[in-house]
Amino acid sequence: MLYFAYGSNMSFNRLAARTPSARFHGVATLPGYQLKFHKAGRDGSAKCDIVPGQQQSVVHGVVYRISAIDKTELDRYEGLGKGYDASLMTVFDQDQQALEVNLFVATHTNPRLKPFHWYKQHVLVGATENKLPDHYIRQIQQVESIADANSDRQRKELSIYR
Repeated sequence: MLYFAYGSNMSFNRLAARTPSARFHGVATLPGYQLKFHKAGRDGSAKCDIVPGQQQSVVHGVVYRISAIDKTELDRYEGLGKGYDASLMTVFDQDQQALEVNLFVATHTNPRLKPFHWYKQHVLVGATENKLPDHYIRQIQQVESIADANSDRQRKELSIYR
């Protein structure tokens, strides 16, 4: 199945640690939506979400091919039914070909939450390694993030890049 990652799972290392079958399919855009860091994470911080935006709004992301077995594992990691719902949507690849993809949409949001530095780093790594537009990467860089008081969690999260 095709999975559209627009947050921390854009980072191949992050996604591959969760779903070993993940294979890069290509970058894509989701028109009419915008990226928000407002999904209420189980750790008390903000995670990425997509919300309807202006007609000219667009979310950039990465399409991966994932096995059905790994999709079940990804659903568990993402908290399917406990913060995210699964959805089928149409994105457009670099050749403007339509792709029907699976993605997650937040059901529990809190606009007062901020992402942890390490989470934002996952999103930036994914955006950079997939060569998303510079202006889009700058928008992500401008998102205010906070330190995680749990240094072990931060160390574990960022260890995938070593």
